[in-house]
Amino acid sequence: MADRTLNETPRGSRLHIALFGRRNAGKSSLINALTKQNVAIVSEVPGTTTDPVYKSMEILPLGPVVLIDTAGIDDVGNLGTLRIQKTLGVLAKTDLLLLVIDPQEGVGHYEKEIIVKAHQDKVSIVGVLNKIDLNMQINPQELENELGITVVPASALTGQGIEDLKMAMIRSAPKSWTPPTILGDLISPSDLVVLVVPIDLAAPKGRLILPQVQTIRDILDNDAMTLVVKERELKAALAALKGKPKLVVTDSQAFLKVAADTPPDVLMTSFSILFARYKGELATLVEGVKAIEALSPGDKVLIAEACTHHRVEDDIGTVKIPRWLRQFVGGALDFQWSSGTELPSDL
Repeated sequence: MADRTLNETPRGSRLHIALFGRRNAGKSSLINALTKQNVAIVSEVPGTTTDPVYKSMEILPLGPVVLIDTAGIDDVGNLGTLRIQKTLGVLAKTDLLLLVIDPQEGVGHYEKEIIVKAHQDKVSIVGVLNKIDLNMQINPQELENELGITVVPASALTGQGIEDLKMAMIRSAPKSWTPPTILGDLISPSDLVVLVVPIDLAAPKGRLILPQVQTIRDILDNDAMTLVVKERELKAALAALKGKPKLVVTDSQAFLKVAADTPPDVLMTSFSILFARYKGELATLVEGVKAIEALSPGDKVLIAEACTHHRVEDDIGTVKIPRWLRQFVGGALDFQWSSGTELPSDL
C-alpha cells in the first residue's frame, strides 16, 4: 500500500473530471463503466451517493485524471441541502464537467443551473445522455441545440457509447491542460540541484515526504543531477563540490540557516514556494504575505492546512507559524484552524 501511494500521481496533479446530475441519473454507474471497476456503489435507491467519491485513472492522451462522483443536484431534505452544497463545492476544483442526463427525467432547471455555473467558472462541460438502452425518445442533437453543449448518448449498463464519451472528454478537456513541472523550467540538463531536507520530529520515519520525492523525480526527468543533504551538512557539501550548484531548495523551517550557508550568486528557494507555484497558488499566497504587514494584536487569523496529520510538539501550523506571527505583530492574535479541503463557511 505504501509503495503504491508514493508512486502514483498525486490527486492535485491530475485533471479533475466531475460527474454532475440528478439522483439516479446513473453517475455512479458511469464511473464504473469508465474505469471498468466497481468503484462506486450503485443502487436503485435515490441518493445512494452522499459524499464526493474520487477515483484516479489514466485516460490517454490526457494522462492521469481523477473522476469525481457527486450526490444528486436534486437531493431533498436538510441533509439533501448539505449534500448539494458539497456537490457544488466540487465545481471549484473541476476541470471538466460531465452532466449526466436521465432520459426518463429529461432536462429541467437543475441541469440548466449547473451549465450556467460551469460557464461562469469557465469549466469545460460535456453532456451524457445516459440509459439509451431504455430506448427513450430523446434526440441528442436536439439536446445539444437546447443546452449549447456537446451531448453524447451512452449506456453505463451495456457499455454502448462509453468509448465515444471518452473521445468527447479528450476533445473537451481544457486546451491549457499540461502536466506542470516543479522546477524543470528553472534548470538545464546536467545542472546540479541541492535539496536540503531537515529530519525533525514531524519527518516520517524511514522515508522522505512526497514533495521531496516528487522534486527529485522532476530533476531526473529534466536530465539534471541532485544532491540531498540535511541543513547541518550543507556548508560541507558545497565546499566539497568542484563547482557551484544551479539551485538550492530547502525546507521552510531551515530557510535562514540555509540562506546563510548558500553563496549569494546561487539561486535559492523552498519546497513550499516551488509547490505553491506548481499548484498555481503562488500569486495568491504572495498577496497573503503582504496582508501580514497590516496585522495588529487581537486580529483574527485563519491557518488552513490542506493535509490532515497527527500534530507533534513543534508542529508548523499550530506552533511555529502562530509563534512567528505573534512575534511579528508584537502581541496576541486570535487564531483559528481548519484541516482538509473545506474552508469555514463564514469566510
